[in-house]
Amino acid sequence: MAFKTGADFGLAGRDEWTYTPAVGVGPLRFGMTVHEVVGAADVLGQARVSDSVRHHAIFSSTWKVEVHRRGAAPSPPAVTAYVSQAVGLFCIAANAAYGPQVAHDGLLLVGRDLSELESEAIAHAEAVDARLRYTPEGYAGPDDPGVVVRGQLVGQVLRSRPLFMVIRDGANTEWDSVPSEEYHQDGPFTT
Repeated sequence: MAFKTGADFGLAGRDEWTYTPAVGVGPLRFGMTVHEVVGAADVLGQARVSDSVRHHAIFSSTWKVEVHRRGAAPSPPAVTAYVSQAVGLFCIAANAAYGPQVAHDGLLLVGRDLSELESEAIAHAEAVDARLRYTPEGYAGPDDPGVVVRGQLVGQVLRSRPLFMVIRDGANTEWDSVPSEEYHQDGPFTT
């Protein structure tokens, strides 16, 4: 079965990053410190570090590292990385409109119309005799506990904003580890 490329979805011109389960995405590796994340993010653009909202006392202090693409016009972050004081980098969110393209087993995950992503994920799972995973909101994605597909409104279309994760301190699953800023269904993440 031939899968469509990023250009087929109007996603040409994006950097292409590799996802390795439990290891990292692109130049970002789970467990990195804030300073290591900022240094590694330099390949994409300029990083801005701030405190992440802490809604649960069981989690250690967390920083949010927003990486903006280089360019004349300011843009929303292409990637947002979350770094826990206790475990280091544990979550990498790729912006649906500006983030790098990341594939999982040949399935493009970033910036996709969510209904098209679901259809392709189902076809892919059937073709390779694999399973599919749905989030509590009903978004389909690969059967990998380190990938949580979220929705981001881009124009009038709800597009995929995947989170690549490992379990953070005090959590039982990746879903429990989702940062508060990423938890809002169909987020404040509009462009």
